[in-house]
Amino acid sequence: MRLAFAGTPSTALPSLRALIDSSRHDVVAVVTRPDAPSGRGKQLHPSPVAQLAEEHGIEVLRPVKAGDPAFLERLRALEIDCCPVVAYGNLLPQSALDVPRLGWVNLHFSLLPAWRGAAPVQHAILHGDTITGAATFQIVKELDAGPVFGVTTEEIAVGDTSGTLLERLSISGAGLLAATLDGIEDGTLEARPQPSDGVSFAPKITVDDARVPWTSPAMHVDRLIRACTPNPGAWSSFRDQRVKIGPVRPAPSAPALAPGAISATKNTVLVGTATGAVELGEVQPQGKRLMSAGEWARGVRLTDEDRLA
Repeated sequence: MRLAFAGTPSTALPSLRALIDSSRHDVVAVVTRPDAPSGRGKQLHPSPVAQLAEEHGIEVLRPVKAGDPAFLERLRALEIDCCPVVAYGNLLPQSALDVPRLGWVNLHFSLLPAWRGAAPVQHAILHGDTITGAATFQIVKELDAGPVFGVTTEEIAVGDTSGTLLERLSISGAGLLAATLDGIEDGTLEARPQPSDGVSFAPKITVDDARVPWTSPAMHVDRLIRACTPNPGAWSSFRDQRVKIGPVRPAPSAPALAPGAISATKNTVLVGTATGAVELGEVQPQGKRLMSAGEWARGVRLTDEDRLA
């Protein structure tokens, strides 16, 4: 099949590589978000998907909106059979959905109909799921509600962050997406409607959402921090400055501490929650590098009045 692959971040790269390497499909174009400013100089840089496409001599389309007439005209001219999508990050109007002969097929990182939306992996960790996965489905106008072609499952490990879990899912999902397109091409795969029961939504987690609520139970604190690692990054306020907080470890045998209170020894830094202390792992003070919690505590010279809030 002639494919136009739509994706933007590095999460999409395993899928794009799998389709470029496929002997059954021809990736004739890539659709990605426009170049974005990054780094200290805020210079414009192409997306990871655009960079990989350019390395392989594949045409890159960067519409500001997927309904732009010039973009749609070019997509029609390419005579695309199907558009596989992985973390594209742009709304697809019906005018775009109607262009490829076999539609747009999305790789979504949840077991649909659970966790429809922008942040399925983060919400799976935040809500304590033990099993998640990825699903391929036909894109329709309603958010992540199209019929499903196939799924793959993945166990959520105790210490998983959204970053480590998404990395595994992006690799297993790449195989699922390639197999889905194979099945669509040869007519052996039929999409099945999603069940009406079990629908849940996973809206984007904002920086404000990522503030650590030390007055919550330790289990929730642990899940929130892991869900927000690496993005958008869990944080707390310390001496009126923002401090990024890495994953913590439960410390059930530690002495009780008030929520947000800090206790440091030579080897550990503990913080109180509503149900007991947790041990800090890594900390990144505002404007400084990531460091161990012990190094941070020694540098700031903690007092009895200091709190994380």
